[in-house]
Amino acid sequence: MLAFRSDWSAPKRCLRCFCLQGSLHMTDLTTWLEEYSAFDIPWYVKRLSGNDTLANGTHQAGPYIPKGFLFEVFPELDRDKLNPDVWFRVSIDSHSDERDVRAVWYNNKFHGGTRNETRLTNFGGGSSALLDPENTGAIAVFAFVRTSGRPAYRCHAWVCRNEVEEDSVECRVGPVDPGQGLRLVESATGSLPEPIQRGSCWLERSEIPPNWLEEFPSGDTIVRKAVELQPARSLSPDTRLMKRRECEFDIFRSLEEAKELPEIMQHKTFTDINQFLKLAQSILQRRKTRSGRSLELHARIIFTESGLSEGQDFTYQPHTEPGRRPDFVFPSEEAYQDPSFPQSSLRMLAVKTTCKDRWRQILNEAARIERKHLLTLQEGMSERQFNEMVESRVQLVVPDPLHKKLSAKIRSQVMTLERFIDEAKHLEPK
Repeated sequence: MLAFRSDWSAPKRCLRCFCLQGSLHMTDLTTWLEEYSAFDIPWYVKRLSGNDTLANGTHQAGPYIPKGFLFEVFPELDRDKLNPDVWFRVSIDSHSDERDVRAVWYNNKFHGGTRNETRLTNFGGGSSALLDPENTGAIAVFAFVRTSGRPAYRCHAWVCRNEVEEDSVECRVGPVDPGQGLRLVESATGSLPEPIQRGSCWLERSEIPPNWLEEFPSGDTIVRKAVELQPARSLSPDTRLMKRRECEFDIFRSLEEAKELPEIMQHKTFTDINQFLKLAQSILQRRKTRSGRSLELHARIIFTESGLSEGQDFTYQPHTEPGRRPDFVFPSEEAYQDPSFPQSSLRMLAVKTTCKDRWRQILNEAARIERKHLLTLQEGMSERQFNEMVESRVQLVVPDPLHKKLSAKIRSQVMTLERFIDEAKHLEPK
């Protein structure tokens, strides 16, 4: 999770102005974001997983909210009680839905059981935008309204309805990746309820190469550092991918904090608004670039570790048709461009961290290859969306640790990364 420090208050207001420049047509959402961007209104932003919505058919559907965050907004959740709960009013303003909702801590781990998690429940089934299977993978923003540090008494939520709305939210908070909720807090007291969580790959300032602090390293350099810190060669390609990506995110956050935070905290370094906007734009763009390329860079390394030779067994970002550059083609760009090479031995792999509204973008890539493979980290999807992909000849590739977050009806038809690599190894060579 990430936390925005309260000391950012003045620059953040400038940052909102910067975001609005590209989002003026999103009047309803931008107005909503402005209204609930205030002191003592903590936000939690996440992509809805299949376990949040009804996509997986779970009997206790409802958005998962981390304990540390929920305890801050509802301190009356008492550990000494079994499954303590709080009822409060929620307005899902994006869909004109309002109801009383239960925040519950399933804590039987401390009472002889094994469960220890917090959720929001009682949204009324599939009629709620937060439980609608079709919203699996969508960005949801939760703004908890409270007064002078008291417990929250109301929550306003927004479930993004399209890519434009998601872009507007990510313009303000940065990329929202599956499984990586963002915790944003502005407090009039200038305090943070909890520090940023630091994983095993977090680098202290003294551990960061000096040249990285002078000029932010490329995404490829950071990914290779993650491989160094998390080799995990004995693990499956699927598990290795997930562990390394988590490690890389830690490295990125620690470097970003060490390099950028001192300048941000010293407001006197900004002589005018444009100077801050330039820095803000640079940080947000770097985050978006990192999020967009991270998965494909990790996959590229894992392919070579698995015995696939780049240029011979696969090509990264090949030219297939004019203006078309898919992420990967197997066995090579040369084989793809050779009309005599059998189409049955060609494969294309697109890489998208989330695919809810973006999977159709790959349909026009690599025209010679009818069946497109798509590697994604999205945590679940509706059966309708999955069936649309199948009808469009898209084969999903999802790392094995995430298969449990797919519904049983979908799971058996989704490939693991390891299985895809094995298939690529047995393609006819050029």
